[in-house]
Amino acid sequence: MQTIDKIKPCYPLFRADDYQDMIARKRGTFEEAPGKDKVAETFAWTTTQEYQDLNFKREALTINPAKTCQPLGSALCGLGFKKTMVYIHGSQGCVAYFRTYFNRHFKEPIAFIADSMTEDAAVFGGQKNIHEGLANASKLYGAEMIAVSTTCIAEVIGDDLNAFINNAKNEGYIAKDFPVPFAHTPSFVGSHVTGWDNMEEGILRYFTLNTMEGKAPGKNGKINIVPGFETYLGNYRVIKRMLREMGVEYTMLSDPEEVLDTPADGEFRMYAGGTTMDEVKDAPNAITTVLLQPLGLDKTKKFVETTWNHEVPKLNIPMGVAWTDEWLMKIAELTGKEIPPSLTLERGRLLDMMTDSHAWLHGKKMAVYGDPDFTLGMVKVLLEFGIEPTHIVSTNGGKRWDKAMKKLLESSPYGASAKTYPGADLWHLRSLCFTDKPDFIIGSSYGKYIQRDTLHKGREFEVPLIRIGFPIFDRHHLHRMTTLGYEGAMYILTTLTNAVLERLDDETRGMGTTDYNHDLVR
Repeated sequence: MQTIDKIKPCYPLFRADDYQDMIARKRGTFEEAPGKDKVAETFAWTTTQEYQDLNFKREALTINPAKTCQPLGSALCGLGFKKTMVYIHGSQGCVAYFRTYFNRHFKEPIAFIADSMTEDAAVFGGQKNIHEGLANASKLYGAEMIAVSTTCIAEVIGDDLNAFINNAKNEGYIAKDFPVPFAHTPSFVGSHVTGWDNMEEGILRYFTLNTMEGKAPGKNGKINIVPGFETYLGNYRVIKRMLREMGVEYTMLSDPEEVLDTPADGEFRMYAGGTTMDEVKDAPNAITTVLLQPLGLDKTKKFVETTWNHEVPKLNIPMGVAWTDEWLMKIAELTGKEIPPSLTLERGRLLDMMTDSHAWLHGKKMAVYGDPDFTLGMVKVLLEFGIEPTHIVSTNGGKRWDKAMKKLLESSPYGASAKTYPGADLWHLRSLCFTDKPDFIIGSSYGKYIQRDTLHKGREFEVPLIRIGFPIFDRHHLHRMTTLGYEGAMYILTTLTNAVLERLDDETRGMGTTDYNHDLVR
C-alpha cells in the first residue's frame, strides 16, 4: 500500500498484489462481467467490415466525438481580453469541467466562475442567480469586464441574458457602466468552435454596434487578427512575430497568450495580457479584419462585414508553405508593407527541411481528425510533404468543410485515395483503422484509445497516434508549440518525421534479426 514515505502513481501502484486482489474481488463480486472468451469474441467482431457497416449506420448516438461544447469555446475567447472574468450562467458541474479541461491542456490554473444554477433555477429561471453572481463577481475579483455565456440548463428553460443583465444594472446589482458582454452558447448544438465565435461576436457587438459614428475602415492603419478557437500559444506568437517583422501594426481580437502561460516567479496572476477594451472600440478603424480560422467564424465575419464595413479577405488558415505564402502576400497587399528577407529566409529553411525529410515521409498514409480549419490546414501540409491522407474526420465539420476538403484533395495526386467524414466520431475512425489501416493517425490525446485497440488485435495492426491538435492531456508543453506559418510547418514536419523514424526503430530492435541497417544514420 502507499505510505507517506513512498508515494507512487497509479502505475505501478495498482500492479501490487494487494491492489490486484482487491480488483479481482470487485470484479468477481459486483461486476457480473462476461467471460474473457466472450469479450475477445466481441472485440474481434468490432474489427470487421461487417461491424463497420453497422457502425456507420448509427444516427441517434455519438461515441467519442472529436469536439466539445460551446461554453468551453466562449470561455477561451473571454480569457483573451484584458482583466476579463469569464462567467458561465449554468450549473457548477459544467464550469468545473471547463476549468479542468483547460487545466489539463495548458497546465495552468484557470479562472472561470459560475452562478451555480440548481433545481429551483431550472424551474423558476436563473435571473436571481445572475443578479447575485454579477454583484459578487464585480466586487470580489477585480475584473474590468465580465463575459457571460450559458450552458444547457439556462438554454433549455429560455433564460434571456440581455434582459437579465439589463435588469441587474437597473436594480443596482452591478454598475450601469460596467461592461458585461454576453453570448448564448447552448451546449446541445454546435461545438467549442461555435461558442468561441458567438462570444467574439458578442464582445465586438457590445463595444461597437452603437458607437460607429466617426469610424471608418483604414483610419488607424492597423490590421485586426481574429484567431478563432486556438490553443497553441505558439501560434499567437508566430503571427505576432511575422507581423512585427513586416512592420505591420495589428490588434489581436482575443489574445490569451499571457494568461495561459504565466511564469512561476512568486506572483499570482489571475489576469495577464489580453486585448484591451480601447483596442476593441478602435477595431472598426482598422484597414480590415483577417480571420485565421475562417470556417469557424461565421457570426464574427458577418458582423465585421455588415457593421464595420470591412472587406474580409478570403484566406485559408495559414498552415504549410502555400497558404502561409498567400497569407503574407495578402497582408503585404493590404498594408503596403514588403515581406522582409527574414521571412523569405525562414521559408527557404522550411523547404530545405522538407527536402531532407522527403524520403521518409513520401507515400506514408495518415488519418487526421479534429476541428474543420485545423484538419483542412493539416491535410494541406500533408499533401505538401508527399504524405497520403486516408481518413479525414471532423465531428463538427459540415457541408462547407466537406466541399473545401474534397477540393483540396483533388488538387494533389497524394489526395486521390482520401475520404472525408463530416460529422463522424472517433468510434467511426476506430472501425476505419481496422478495415483500411493507415500508418499513423494525427489528432488529440483521445486517439490513444484507437492506438491501444489496434495494438490489442496484434502488433501488425497497431496504428500509432501523433499528437497534434486539441486537447493534448497526456503529454506536456505541446500547447506552447506552433502549427501556423513557416515555423509551424517546421514543427509539424519535425514531429511527423521523427514519429516515422521512431516507429522504424521500434520495428528494427531485434538483436541480430531485424537490425539490418547502420541505425545511427537516418
